[in-house]
Amino acid sequence: MSLLSALHVYPFLNRLKIRGSWLILLALSFLSAGVDAAEKRLQIGIALHPYYSYVAHVVGDRADILPLVEAGFNPHSYELQPSDLNRLMKMDALVLNGIGHDEFAVQAVEKLMHSQPVLKERLTLIYANKNVPLLAAANTRNAWNPHTFVSIDAAIRQVYTIARELGLLDPDNARYFQKNALLYARSLRQLKNHYLRSFKGKDLSGIRIASTHNAYGYFLQEFGIGIDTVIEPAHGVEPSATQLQKTIERIRKANVNLLFTELDMDNRYVKTIEAATGVRLYHFSHMTHGEFEKDKVYREMEQNLKTLTEALNKALELQSAATQVSISPESTKSEVL
Repeated sequence: MSLLSALHVYPFLNRLKIRGSWLILLALSFLSAGVDAAEKRLQIGIALHPYYSYVAHVVGDRADILPLVEAGFNPHSYELQPSDLNRLMKMDALVLNGIGHDEFAVQAVEKLMHSQPVLKERLTLIYANKNVPLLAAANTRNAWNPHTFVSIDAAIRQVYTIARELGLLDPDNARYFQKNALLYARSLRQLKNHYLRSFKGKDLSGIRIASTHNAYGYFLQEFGIGIDTVIEPAHGVEPSATQLQKTIERIRKANVNLLFTELDMDNRYVKTIEAATGVRLYHFSHMTHGEFEKDKVYREMEQNLKTLTEALNKALELQSAATQVSISPESTKSEVL
């Protein structure tokens, strides 16, 4: 109902002897109901940066995205503030990682929904990873590796889940959301295939990898690569001096070629490992820092693929050189004899 229509209702209500604040409230309720019916747009919350990109590509201009927390926070140590809860009350849906990386949000929101029936009725929680085959967390029992958003294949599965769940909340736009999800998935798949082609026919089985934490398990398995050594005893927890020495010994014994660590994180012990083992160090983005941007995932995923390509090619080059050195003239002569 427009404001003009609401004003036309006023004389009718006046004839019914409805006066004062009750009249105002009733008129406003008509107005509010009309706005909700005609102009209601989904208000979709996200807790982590990658999910902003996913949702932005799915909904286009037909919904609003509300980051639960302002940019610049550390998801591993953050606690919800009153201003965050105010934003939460405006949301129709909240998209969550739900398997460990946004526990600061999951625990608080689930507790609030349990104690506030109104919020429970209004807010839909979308667990983006519910259709993703999960990997176990390294060095942690009974936990999942939450870094699915660093993987292209897992990202695509999450995008499809988000599109489907939002379509249930907004049936009028369900086909639009699905179409956008397919287009976004296609662009991510093409990006991956572009870099995957550069390794066609190359044997990556001899490459050994260490990682500061197991954030790249989903990403590397797309290239048929596993992680041999995870350094941190738990995510974000630096190893003790004894643990660090044991890690250095494992890296030497396993002939690890590459060490992957997180961009934007100050892992002081990484330089110690690099100096002690000679392993080559490379940085990947987790896409969980900086501003919330629609194209953040695509842009930083492409940078990760470039970094991975550089790292693997360098490891193959060093392996080839080492093989050539190991074939001495004497060994060649003995083989001929």
